[in-house]
Amino acid sequence: MKRIVLAGGCFWGMEAYFERFKGVEKTEVGYANGETKEPTYKEVCSNTTGHAEVLDIHYNPEEISLETLLTHFWKVIDPTLLNRQGGDIGSQYRTGIYYVDPADLPTIEQSKSDEQKKYEKPIVTEVTTLDYYYPAEEYHQMYLKKNPGGYCHIKLD
Repeated sequence: MKRIVLAGGCFWGMEAYFERFKGVEKTEVGYANGETKEPTYKEVCSNTTGHAEVLDIHYNPEEISLETLLTHFWKVIDPTLLNRQGGDIGSQYRTGIYYVDPADLPTIEQSKSDEQKKYEKPIVTEVTTLDYYYPAEEYHQMYLKKNPGGYCHIKLD
């Protein structure tokens, strides 16, 4: 089992999108790489914690590759927007790729480099190690399954 943590704006849509793929064994939404320990949603939304809303993905690399996951990631974000995706604005909505296995970095960097060729503006998606992760409150987990009419900036059809 491998793990990658992706920030792509609102974590509800990210989870609804990625949990569909064969080989994605577990998803969990949470907060990453901020300054506070055990943040709440309200604190993260105050734009004072430094955390990003993220999707923690555990996947079977024999069924789905990191390259494939990243290809799908780039499809559902605008990597040239800083601290914004869809209608969501704030540093918690920044885009990022947070890795736990240093061996994944060359794959991530190549993917980002390949994606940059599609844009004139620079990609602002941060790539760094996962320094801190804390799960979001239970009501955020699988939110769009529980609330089918909920907001999502990702086209899920």
